[in-house]
Amino acid sequence: MLVTVYTYIAIFVIFTGLHLYGSYIRRDGLRAPTKPVILLAILGMYLSWVAYKNADPSLFLVYAILTSWLGDVLLIPKGVKWFTIGGICFWISHFLFICTYWQSGIEFSRINPIIIVAIALVYFVAATITFKYLKKSLPKQLFVLMYLYLLTNGAMNAFAWFRLLSGSCSLASGLATAIGALCFYISDSTLFFVRFDKESKFKSHFWPMLTYSLGEFLIVLGLMLLV
Repeated sequence: MLVTVYTYIAIFVIFTGLHLYGSYIRRDGLRAPTKPVILLAILGMYLSWVAYKNADPSLFLVYAILTSWLGDVLLIPKGVKWFTIGGICFWISHFLFICTYWQSGIEFSRINPIIIVAIALVYFVAATITFKYLKKSLPKQLFVLMYLYLLTNGAMNAFAWFRLLSGSCSLASGLATAIGALCFYISDSTLFFVRFDKESKFKSHFWPMLTYSLGEFLIVLGLMLLV
């Protein structure tokens, strides 16, 4: 039933709001229990919509959401070990999102090759500049892995834009997913500063979680419009 979709959206809004408030006032006692609900609500929204449309869910998308959720949970404890394991889960989720975009249709022949190279170059330069500023703050054993991770996020973003520019989906679907992917990229970039750069103006998890929650929601919403 359509009401179930709206119910999950309401749950997403409520728990995201509570989590963002907890992030803003830096209260872990509010952040920890609300964080896992955000992605589960998005998954429930997607599965309810697919059931309402009497269609088959994309397993790539379902697993992408679940690996992101697992990353969320593993990032709750503090420490490099948990950050690394959680990051691996998110790294896998980016590949699964790329598979989802590919599955939904990308016709590269419709995109000017110069535009393809330009988009890829933008994210490569953005990641390189980010890590140039973070070089002094990041643990040496994680520097290369985290750099490769952000490049993978950039690749996920690039494929979202390719999907839009190829015209293989509606404008609304393509824009929602591409903007969502960009929010996800901004979230990861700011999270690195929050976690490791003591001199950064980003002191709390508010902005990383705001862009992350919005990003995941828009990515899934854009893909829902294809069902």
